[in-house]
Amino acid sequence: MAEKREMSDEHKAALARGRVEGRVVREYLEGLRATKPKRGRKRTPETVNARLEKIDDELTDASPMDELLLIQERRDLQAELESMAQTIDMDALEDAFVGVAKSYSDSKKISYASWRDVGVEASVLKRANINRKD
Repeated sequence: MAEKREMSDEHKAALARGRVEGRVVREYLEGLRATKPKRGRKRTPETVNARLEKIDDELTDASPMDELLLIQERRDLQAELESMAQTIDMDALEDAFVGVAKSYSDSKKISYASWRDVGVEASVLKRANINRKD
């Protein structure tokens, strides 16, 4: 039977630090993706609400298939309105990212170019002390 080995306190601390750094980096990258400008005309709560009103009008004379599609569109628009109400504090996410990015980047061997490719601004990498040679 194999002998059970205990993890050292240093190893446990390193694992915990890695989990925290990974969470901070993931939250920042998710925030970048969620706030990235989309192509086309920007939708506002007013334009979404206007479309919801039109859907209600269109439902009165809709065929069964059109009714199904309009009801789904209404659900999608209501979900979009809810997501518009949620705000992402990118300043706080960025500050947390800057605090862990260098250590995370070093431990995972992530290059400056890879950070740039996923949308991290050069100024943020500079604040995190991640250079082009990294």
